[in-house]
Amino acid sequence: MDFLRPASREEALAAKAEHPTAAPIAGGTDVMVETDFGHRRPGRPLGLNRVGDLHERETGEQGVRLGASVPYGAITRSLRAGLPGLALASHTVASPRIRNRGGAGGSPGTASPAGDAHPALPAAGAGAEVASAARGTRMIPVGAFRTGVERDALRPDEPVPTVLDTPAVPVGVPELADEHAPYGPRGAGEAPALSSTPALSSAPAVLAAIRDATGPEPNRTPVRPGHLTGTA
Repeated sequence: MDFLRPASREEALAAKAEHPTAAPIAGGTDVMVETDFGHRRPGRPLGLNRVGDLHERETGEQGVRLGASVPYGAITRSLRAGLPGLALASHTVASPRIRNRGGAGGSPGTASPAGDAHPALPAAGAGAEVASAARGTRMIPVGAFRTGVERDALRPDEPVPTVLDTPAVPVGVPELADEHAPYGPRGAGEAPALSSTPALSSAPAVLAAIRDATGPEPNRTPVRPGHLTGTA
């Protein structure tokens, strides 16, 4: 098996352009689960661990720029002030070993329904910066990035989201997660309690509660007042 190991963003984009079917791998927490279950077999893995840009994070007055390979554990420890919603959601991701390996851009990049941190990103107005060697970069709102279960807006020559650009948003959470464990036991690849998948069939009980309390049927996340009054 050929294993591509680019050392920079430019090399990664060139490799993806030359091998459009190559499977990007950083933390590997989604790809390896699918491989173990026999759902897929990557023909040519594209390792991204040496791409430094994907491991960088920056917090400023305008918000947070977060490399897609920054692990959930680092997000939990360092972004409680700058991005509290994502930091709290990152507590719920699997076990400490997975949180220290998996990155916030990985599950959105594979459009996996098992991403615990997904809902915090569109709720905060995050954008995913994607790039290709031929067309350069473009920004996709995270809320529009995933088009279905394991379907996304990436083009064949675009690897994973490069940077999550998120404004700092204060978040109030009624109960905190245990930073050493998820909210409850779930199997590998099992969908979380809160999902940002567009299909209402996989939407959380929160959307059902909004529907029962207000009447309108929410068909997108995040749900804002204008979506319920018809003014958005």
